[in-house]
Amino acid sequence: MCGIFGYCSFLKPKDRKEVCDILCNGLARQEYRGYDSAGIGIDGDAPGEVFFFKEVGKVAGLRQRIAAAKVDTSRVFNSQVSIAHTRWATHGPPSVVNCHPLRSDPTSDFIVVHNGIVTNAAALRLVLQNRGFKFESDTDTEAVAILTKYVYDSQPDKRITFTELVKAVLKELEGSFAFVFKSKHYPDEVVTARRGSPLLIGVKTDKKLKVDFVDVEFAGQDSDQKIVETLSPATSGGLLAPPIVNPKIMRTQSRAFMSEDGLPQPIEFFVASDAAAIVEHTKRVLYLEDDDIAHIAEGQLHIHRLRRGEDGQQTPSTRSLETLEIEIAEIMKGKFDHFMQKEIYEQPESVVNTMRGRVNFDTNKITLGGLRAYLPIIRRGRRIVFSACGTSYHSCIATRAIFEELTEIPVSVELASDFLDRKTPIFRDDVCVFVSQSGETADTILAMRYCLERGALCVGVVNTVGSTISRETHCGVHINAGPEVGVASTKAYTSQYIALLMVALQLSEDRISFTDRRNQIIAGLHALPGQIRSVLAGDKALTEMAEGVLAKSTSLLLMGRGYQYATCLEGALKIKEISYMHSEGSSLSNTSFGFRDYSREVFGLLGILAGELKHGPLALIDENMPVIIVMTRDSLYPKVQSAFSQITARKAQPIVICNEGDEGISKDVQTIRVPQTVDCLQGLLNVIPLQLLSYHLAVNKGFDVDFPRNWPSRSQQSKY
Repeated sequence: MCGIFGYCSFLKPKDRKEVCDILCNGLARQEYRGYDSAGIGIDGDAPGEVFFFKEVGKVAGLRQRIAAAKVDTSRVFNSQVSIAHTRWATHGPPSVVNCHPLRSDPTSDFIVVHNGIVTNAAALRLVLQNRGFKFESDTDTEAVAILTKYVYDSQPDKRITFTELVKAVLKELEGSFAFVFKSKHYPDEVVTARRGSPLLIGVKTDKKLKVDFVDVEFAGQDSDQKIVETLSPATSGGLLAPPIVNPKIMRTQSRAFMSEDGLPQPIEFFVASDAAAIVEHTKRVLYLEDDDIAHIAEGQLHIHRLRRGEDGQQTPSTRSLETLEIEIAEIMKGKFDHFMQKEIYEQPESVVNTMRGRVNFDTNKITLGGLRAYLPIIRRGRRIVFSACGTSYHSCIATRAIFEELTEIPVSVELASDFLDRKTPIFRDDVCVFVSQSGETADTILAMRYCLERGALCVGVVNTVGSTISRETHCGVHINAGPEVGVASTKAYTSQYIALLMVALQLSEDRISFTDRRNQIIAGLHALPGQIRSVLAGDKALTEMAEGVLAKSTSLLLMGRGYQYATCLEGALKIKEISYMHSEGSSLSNTSFGFRDYSREVFGLLGILAGELKHGPLALIDENMPVIIVMTRDSLYPKVQSAFSQITARKAQPIVICNEGDEGISKDVQTIRVPQTVDCLQGLLNVIPLQLLSYHLAVNKGFDVDFPRNWPSRSQQSKY
């Protein structure tokens, strides 16, 4: 999805080459989000002039275009504002003219970069065209840039501030967005705003900052008032939100990042869609919330609110400067060829990080601090409703059975988009769990707000601290999977799986009858990292398999039952989005994902519930159809054996994922052997060979694993 990066320096001399390098590096750190073109807008030689550099393709091509340009790269700017963008086409094809930054007119009075969709852009375009404005691109973003110029020009006698201007523009927009505005009328100033799309600001100084927060300014509030008070935290309900310090300070001082001696100091601001783009410069970041408008000028950062509360009275709040926990090495490929490969091989460590400090293997006790105060309420709930998209949806499917077993509470799992389309009935005694790696998935956020409005207890399970879901839910669990640097979210799936399993275990601690079962599962968790390493050690055999029997295949069926059904869904999804293998929609049972109500016919392959084999999918089986069937030993093993017999009777030659030492599998059958563990954990081991297989299939076909085609980021999939 689109990636935003902005760089503002104040009293910090930078030459043009260094500015361009910073912008390109910021875009490169966000390449995993998926994009088809990239561009930057920097200060020119004359006052108000803007130099644009745009390129269809990768950031590497943009670097070459900049290097070939005949501009003075040695020119030094004492203060400057530059913006950059990677675009994933939604309005208009990938092209230089559609690439951001987009300008309001040929003289570039205003330029804008944008992540999101302006749903009323067509109406705005028509109105502006009727007023004589000319459009250069097909994008919705250009309508915003031209609207900004229109509003500015319509008030020649009243020169409003940049923030007031942007506020007036945003009030005319519908949809979801993150914007960064730059203008020649407001030199060395930048305004950013968000609604539904993530945006954060990094701050870098040579000296220690006098304050570590920024107070929010509301309409009608005197920005120069000097009130000494204890500032309230930015959020009151989200237990996943970062800790906030509330010092007593002069309110005006919280808007100017001064040094200890009270004097203005050289300062740099970095605006980005993702923390990965900022961490190499600074670890001090401020997360914007929906309807925040940030104004940066003369080394000061002001945050305004677009809307007041429904009662018209807003309690002053703050946005705290948080410290990023990620390291630059975590977002680099290191010894690996691709980010996806790196994430797959990091899973022994990522599952340990998910359990660290939460599982006591000596006492067999689970402690999830984010849920502690809400456990009695959850246990009294009449049902648990999971809502998620994509990989997160699969992790919910994978743990549904163990939730029902340990809690004895009815559990439903909903695709967030369908949940909203159906306007599913939700009641005050429901417990609604929202799972998202980024914490910014649009449909999942909308489903969460739908449930909050109906009084349900809302629980967040996310990876990103400070994300929308982490802030707005009542309580939750942070999965600690580390930064997402590959498109496939391989380690996010396994960490979500374990986090949800730990929730089920803690909810069952008041049931003595489940003690043996809990102890069995916790023992399995203890052995899990070593077993994952054992599976990864078999990578060479999977490479050969991808080069052999599956190399020329254009379709593939994955079959499993019980806990392994989710394994098949996740494995199928990975092979779809990475290696582009063809599939056909198949009408399965309502519990089967993706092939009746949720058809994804244009993507990958079939994940089939083995119990539904006779209801359509069996017709696809012949000697030319490759099949992978999961036959690890659990209570459903005999039933999967029956399905295996049915497909081999139709001359299929399936690849079998089975346990080490299983002598029930004929030696003539091609197998993928994995260690045996507790039934509810077996899927964690079974999915890893499928992740590796999808990776090798894509590499062998010459596809760019880290930048699959037509692929929006997980945080934005539901918007586009």
